Amino acid sequence: MKIALMMENSQAGKNAVIFQQLNEVAEPLNHHVHNVGMSDENDHHLTYIHLGIMASILLNANAVDFVVSGCGTGQGAMMSLNAHPGVICGYCLEPSDAFLFNQINNGNAIAMAFAKGFGWAAELNARYIFEKAFTGPRGEGYPVERKEPQVRNAGILNQVKAATMKENYIDTLKAMDQDLVKTAVTGERFQKCLFENGQNPEIEAYVRSLLV
Repeated sequence: MKIALMMENSQAGKNAVIFQQLNEVAEPLNHHVHNVGMSDENDHHLTYIHLGIMASILLNANAVDFVVSGCGTGQGAMMSLNAHPGVICGYCLEPSDAFLFNQINNGNAIAMAFAKGFGWAAELNARYIFEKAFTGPRGEGYPVERKEPQVRNAGILNQVKAATMKENYIDTLKAMDQDLVKTAVTGERFQKCLFENGQNPEIEAYVRSLLV
């Protein structure tokens, strides 16, 4: 699995801690982590709004399989990611959130709070969230006897979201403020992840057109 970690300006100083915890969980599982957001306060400036654009491009281009995002409370990142087609983002404050999201909703992104409640042993909480997010099977339901309706409802929700976003994906990107999109895609690590792993030439060509 290819995982993108993306953090915005308010919590960029915690990137090293989160990146380390995510890598320590991902590497033994043969997952690869792309650190595509801000790595410190002096890095390419991003807000949680940019994270939604970045996540949607990487997921729709099949450059990554899963996105780990967040902001101070996690709420802004969750809303930003869920505003885009092809992104199903859950809100995770503790390990049980990640486990239940995977089993019941089986989405492709999580949003974490990197300020609210980020106190003593916060790095352990992050690590345990990642363990529940990336270890074991997904979509098994919880409790297990509820698997059938939960899987069915998750599929219906995906269909509803697709039905409300009927435009061509490139058209949705072009309908946004292009300066906003350009800022989202200007980071070197983001571009490396997209251009080396992406499987959608149309999306890649659009992004390249913004960089000339």
